[in-house]
Amino acid sequence: MGLDIGIELLTLIMFGSLLALLMAGLPLAFVTGGLACVFLFLLGDANALNIVPSRVFPLMTNYQLSAIPLFIFMAAMLERAGIINDMFDVIYKVLGGVKGGLAAATIIASTVLAAMVGVIGAAVVTMGIIALPAMLSRGYDPKIAMGSIMAGGTLGILIPPSILAIIYAVVAEQSVGELFIGAVIPGLLLSGMYIVYVLLRSLINPDLGPPIPVSERVSTAEKVQLIGKMSAPIALIVVVLGVIFSGVATPVEAAGIGTFGAFIVAAIHRKLDWPTIRGACLTTLKASAMVIWIMFGATIFVGLYVLEGGQQFVQDSLAATGLGPWGILIVMMVVLVVLGMFLDWVGILLLCVPIFVPIIKAMGPEPFGMTDPNDLVLWFGVLYLVNMQMSFLSPPFGYALFYLRGVAPAEIPMSDIFKAALPFLALQILGLVICMLFPEIITWLPNLVYG
Repeated sequence: MGLDIGIELLTLIMFGSLLALLMAGLPLAFVTGGLACVFLFLLGDANALNIVPSRVFPLMTNYQLSAIPLFIFMAAMLERAGIINDMFDVIYKVLGGVKGGLAAATIIASTVLAAMVGVIGAAVVTMGIIALPAMLSRGYDPKIAMGSIMAGGTLGILIPPSILAIIYAVVAEQSVGELFIGAVIPGLLLSGMYIVYVLLRSLINPDLGPPIPVSERVSTAEKVQLIGKMSAPIALIVVVLGVIFSGVATPVEAAGIGTFGAFIVAAIHRKLDWPTIRGACLTTLKASAMVIWIMFGATIFVGLYVLEGGQQFVQDSLAATGLGPWGILIVMMVVLVVLGMFLDWVGILLLCVPIFVPIIKAMGPEPFGMTDPNDLVLWFGVLYLVNMQMSFLSPPFGYALFYLRGVAPAEIPMSDIFKAALPFLALQILGLVICMLFPEIITWLPNLVYG
């Protein structure tokens, strides 16, 4: 038999070594999996290594997860076909005459983009390349311009078809469709809050977001014509989300329909050629492989921790704080925000959700003013998604900050990018609090659809 270590010390050693190796810049996928195998061997014997296949195999054969590469491929195809440039162009010309209109256009375009693309990096980088130069050249305040790109880009985590929601549903054994529908209103709420903030700031101080010159504005007839150009990709979104929400197809089937639709949309825009398809396939391969490897590594790591009594230890520790259900929920949210500063979202999901969800279930729906245990788990799931949005914007290691750094002009210092994110981070915290205090925002639509 292997070493006998108390769970308190084991928690410290396991998560301490995880943080240390991540700080050293090693990739999360191999750190979690590698550490798990080392600890398995130290704590058990050769037989203990059997956990590895028993944790990994159910993920490998999980039908729901096949939606991930399909949605990534759909996004990559639409991106390569230049749809995203066209879309920004349309919204930008329609809204350009308003004070702060370009920043609002960026957020609206990002919201639509989020419904096409479940991946954050793509949205932030694409909007950074297209929208940032457009706003800066028209005299926009760089902080408003960068903040709206980053905040809009993070909506991809929340607005369906979100890849994070698919993985969450698999790990927490939840319905993907319910999570998708539950996230719609919070996603639109946050998007609306960003737009109102940008427009108000520009209304109070027009120097922050000047309207575009009259010479560049377009007539109403032209606006209608421009919106017509966007009919194909918007029809695709409506079809993909429509078949999920109406219950006609599962998210995986909808992803298949979306992928097929992306080929058609690319063909309509005359971009369906071999380089486009090859590029989209490579993007899909890289992104899917990264997500799946992180899932494999983290599931072994958490599996070992739970097996050694970690779940009970966390539950007892939280109960010992004497905080009551709301206190415990707030502690969980704070833990997620803090982890979001250092880890990426798939890692946080796989490390925390298997431990947090049973604790939430054990507290029951009554303390949170609900009656249905299913509503409780759905509500927590969407709160988790809203929280993960914050992890992308929170300095010092928020991913959105670095995605934007990669495409922003060199003369903009990193400190300005951090400052640009802060007001939007505050709006996200406000959004999270609203969703916590009014669970109906999350549960009303799924209950309406699924009864």
